[in-house]
Amino acid sequence: MSALRVVPAYRHGRERLYVCRPDGSNVAWYDRETGRVSLLGEDSRDDVLHALKPFLTGPVTVGPPPVPTPAELARLTLHPDDDLAPNRPGETLLVALERDPGPTHRLRPDPRRRALAAEEAVGAALDALEGAGWHTLHSVPLPGGDRIHHLLLGPGGLFALHALYARKSRVQVADPMVTVGRREPEPLLRRLRAVADRASYALTAEVRPVLALAGPAELTVTARPRTVRILQDTELPGLAQLGGVLKPADVEALHAMARDRRTWGRV
Repeated sequence: MSALRVVPAYRHGRERLYVCRPDGSNVAWYDRETGRVSLLGEDSRDDVLHALKPFLTGPVTVGPPPVPTPAELARLTLHPDDDLAPNRPGETLLVALERDPGPTHRLRPDPRRRALAAEEAVGAALDALEGAGWHTLHSVPLPGGDRIHHLLLGPGGLFALHALYARKSRVQVADPMVTVGRREPEPLLRRLRAVADRASYALTAEVRPVLALAGPAELTVTARPRTVRILQDTELPGLAQLGGVLKPADVEALHAMARDRRTWGRV
């Protein structure tokens, strides 16, 4: 076998280097994160390692592809239209703005764009936890037009996060009311608990609510809210330190269930 070429690609947030024949068919791939070279045929071993030699870092394991777990099999059989994993932070708002951008000149900023900025800031902070055994799903739709802004799954459990734009504003929390700047108070914590309860029902696992504030100037909490965490977007990386709730296999199984749009049709 000769003229093998190495082609980089990204699958499920991981970088892989595929080793291909001249006709484009794969003979192996190298997963940098796990340090594993998966061979589709043992007879190509020497040629594959020669082609990958400039890209290998540290010791590697070479062998046939690992047997997929039940969670991986479920993911592979998921129809693209039912897979929520590709959703971007603020996916619902992005689609709405593409369909109806609104007038180009207006006296006040479009509130959808402020909400989108909050979801993108919070989403970016959560996506950064991916390599620590966590997964994040964005804009998870619920029946009736509601949605979960961000669903975080990992060793520390499951969290339903609501992103709230509060840039350079004072935020006051008096459970269940939340006041941002001079806006009218709204019972946001009550709604957030209800969304988390719906998620718990769908996944048959406890989902804890989190209010994620994007860029507040000041936060005042009159009394510790019942069951709801209140975090600034800069504090979200601290969630990665939580653990002892779910095993890796349980995280993967719940992630496979949560990314399936059909899971949420019954709540």
